[in-house]
Amino acid sequence: MKIAKAILVNPDRNQAFGLGAVALSLFVFAYSTRFGPVSILLYYALWFPLVLVDYRRVLGPYARYGWIFAFAVICFLSSFWSAAPSISLRASIQYLTHIVCALIAVQVLAPQTLSRGAMLGCAVVLMYSLLVGSYHYDPLDGTYSFVGAFSSKNQLGLYASLGVLFTFATCFVFRARGIWLALSGSVGLISAYSLLASQSATSVITTAAIIGLGIGMQMIGQVSPRQRRLLILAGTIFAIGGIAFALQAGGMDAVLGIFGKDSTLTGRTYLWQQGIEAIGASPWVGVGYQGYWVPGFPDAERLWDDFFIASRSGFHFHNTYIETMVETGLIGTLFLVFVLLRTAAGHFRQLLVLDRSQGASLLFLLTALLIVRSFVEIDVMHPYHVGSFLLYFAAGRLTLRQRQQEPVPARELAKPKLGQIRIGLG
Repeated sequence: MKIAKAILVNPDRNQAFGLGAVALSLFVFAYSTRFGPVSILLYYALWFPLVLVDYRRVLGPYARYGWIFAFAVICFLSSFWSAAPSISLRASIQYLTHIVCALIAVQVLAPQTLSRGAMLGCAVVLMYSLLVGSYHYDPLDGTYSFVGAFSSKNQLGLYASLGVLFTFATCFVFRARGIWLALSGSVGLISAYSLLASQSATSVITTAAIIGLGIGMQMIGQVSPRQRRLLILAGTIFAIGGIAFALQAGGMDAVLGIFGKDSTLTGRTYLWQQGIEAIGASPWVGVGYQGYWVPGFPDAERLWDDFFIASRSGFHFHNTYIETMVETGLIGTLFLVFVLLRTAAGHFRQLLVLDRSQGASLLFLLTALLIVRSFVEIDVMHPYHVGSFLLYFAAGRLTLRQRQQEPVPARELAKPKLGQIRIGLG
């Protein structure tokens, strides 16, 4: 039996595999705490075996990945001075291998395949949550919120946000037609409903902002690269002025009021203050990757009690930079910020100079969403999380040669593929 390598590792011919792999990966990211280690093994089984298929193509230009791995290496090294070394070591190895999976995906997935697969994955994740139908009582504000199969409305809100974003990208960035257009409409409705049902102010506000940015980018993309620069400069100045005016006019309080929030963001300002105080214990290198929220540690126990977290897990400072400073210090924070900013700037630059920039449009929007959320969530610094997978996928795309990132001409797709896998059956 012969199986063409291309149906697994060639981005132009492996749409079926890519759609399934991305959708299953998102489901694992969403519910690995429910289904346990078996689901994580399934995730690894989707990506690591591709190295055996065509290791040269799948491993990619690792010499260019130094800046991508920098933060993960700091996380690993922090296990040597961590307050909980075994936890830091295990978590950092998981984070490193998680990044490797994302970089393997970079080599074998086209941006359009990522968009469609992630859209389908979000749909499955959200439909499962709708079927579970759980609600969570928040003792801090005395309200009930829909969480589905998650333990937090913010996680449900994240997948709903991504569902809306990938639906937008599939429809308007990659110009879906036929069955994909119909699927996009269905997933968009499910995602929008879940977003509203979650009542996550973070997710609703950031989704609206990113979709607005995406619409603006689509309009700007209709003109030449030279004209785009002028329009983006004018739009940036206008946006900054509008935001400043809205803040001065009390717009933030008005928006928060719609979601029943006050200026403390349901206790997050107190949590941030506690995090800033914790940074003082080790400002340069931190207490160790995932070495703060450990059962039995006095500060963590106190904050869990303050916020009624009986499970003693799944809690954090609700700010990526405070969390990173506490765990990996200033050094780790600078490396993570560098990854975020270089990834956003790299795709933004491609938007300015490329005539065909669908992939850059999608990945810039994803990175922008993660950056905006980083001030109130920690989506990019943990293993087996959809945010970190998407960030490192976007970062990895910048290491590809320019000719690899542009659409392949139809005549190239028609050339015969010689590489094959031979599987013995007897």
